[in-house]
Amino acid sequence: MALFHCNFYSNVLNLSVSMDVILPQPVAGAQRNDKIPVLWLLHGLSDDHTIWQRRTSIERYVEPLNLAVVMPAVDRSFYTDMAQGNRYWTYISEELPTLARSFFPLSERREDNFVAGLSMGGYGAFKLALTFPERYAAAASLSGALRNFAEDVGSEDPNWEAELIRIFGDLSRFPGSANDVYHLAEQAARRGEPIPRLYQCCGTEDFLYADNLRFKAHAEAFGLPLTYEEGPGEHVWGYWDAMIQRVLAWLPLRNGGER
Repeated sequence: MALFHCNFYSNVLNLSVSMDVILPQPVAGAQRNDKIPVLWLLHGLSDDHTIWQRRTSIERYVEPLNLAVVMPAVDRSFYTDMAQGNRYWTYISEELPTLARSFFPLSERREDNFVAGLSMGGYGAFKLALTFPERYAAAASLSGALRNFAEDVGSEDPNWEAELIRIFGDLSRFPGSANDVYHLAEQAARRGEPIPRLYQCCGTEDFLYADNLRFKAHAEAFGLPLTYEEGPGEHVWGYWDAMIQRVLAWLPLRNGGER
């Protein structure tokens, strides 16, 4: 495996940004122009592009697989063009893939592209996959923040509500918007086009457990291709370290990810 720490300037964000990238060693017999399947791996609200490597063994887990892992940083943006802040949605969905593929031999093929994340990143993963189903073969949400944030109006934590307003703007307009994964799931189902395979998991002691059950029911009601797992667990890295291994085993890698 090879690990790259990348810093570059984003024209969308007008600032310097970072990402970590894990690349597999060349497969025997591979051609020079062969492109590598890629997992876009997203962080949670309080973390950054380094967290998956610091708190899990992601590099060791992907070593047997012919799979690159791209881990970008998006601050506390909820993978959104913020109402009061930067255009992280445009960055993550448009600029980042183009830049990453200009730096590394990453495949553009739908069947070679996967996205996953935890908490805020689980929301981001499903948002990307349901907005652009033609780009991704599969998406995984680990303890995802799969919530209707309009429900946080009048929250007991005014600082949290204020942060959500900075991110999403008027929360009363959140339902049915391009940031509402429930709406995106319904739209994807109604289009009748191929939908990425979805994987969702959450610990039964997680504070987001009820939201995950609600999204599961919603996705199943619209017939989305969802694999759901739950079990004992809180909103902690021990749980995510275990479950990212489940995600990697579940991904529809070509040739089963064999090298």
